[in-house]
Amino acid sequence: MALPKIDVPTYELTLPSTDKVVQFRPFTVKEEKLLLIAAENNKVDAELVSAVKQVVENCTFGQLKADDLPIFDLEYIFLQIRARSVGEVAKFRVLCPDDLKTYGDVEIDLTKVDVQVDDDHDNKIVIDESRNLGVVLTYPTLKSYKNTQLLEEGKLEAIFDILIDCIDHIFEGEKVFNPKDSTREEITSFFESLDQKSFEKVKSFFDKMPKLKHETEVVNPKTSVRSKVKFTGLRDFFELSSPTTP
Repeated sequence: MALPKIDVPTYELTLPSTDKVVQFRPFTVKEEKLLLIAAENNKVDAELVSAVKQVVENCTFGQLKADDLPIFDLEYIFLQIRARSVGEVAKFRVLCPDDLKTYGDVEIDLTKVDVQVDDDHDNKIVIDESRNLGVVLTYPTLKSYKNTQLLEEGKLEAIFDILIDCIDHIFEGEKVFNPKDSTREEITSFFESLDQKSFEKVKSFFDKMPKLKHETEVVNPKTSVRSKVKFTGLRDFFELSSPTTP
């Protein structure tokens, strides 16, 4: 006799990048086991990424391909899945900014964590206004995950690797240049020829691109001092590193 089937609730979310509505379900015990193993082994980023990727694809019923999603979309989807799977309110222990040695407890309603976008963010960057020369960029995806970590550390080689992968097209006036028609060396040479001010315009795209962020307060149990802490990106919500001060 076949065992009874388990009814699984279905929810909806809206992708921050496209406003597309996607259905999803909570993760199963088997999928949670994958995540717990990845969270415990915080030295292996690839294992964490692989687990999140599998959970997102499984729990969205195959509607999405994780490798093609902007990183902030992937993080947002996973957090919504987690909220419906293990509880909307999650507890974290964070380092108190006032003494940098005491840990305090905070609670966050994961359903209220959003992807935040700077008001002046734009994926079209005009490098030279007199020539109407510029570049249109797309957002880094899961394939760029390791490089985005290096990007946050200011690694120049990571900036160029991500930049080349994220070029939709380069334009000058009415002319449009497809990056597929040029080698990586040619594209690298193009950006290396920019002056510092022009290159900062390009780099600001990544500095200001949408990010999963949430700000809250922690009370130091020893000093009673209230301080703000900011959770940014999936690793903070996995408690693999301490959230930062704003």
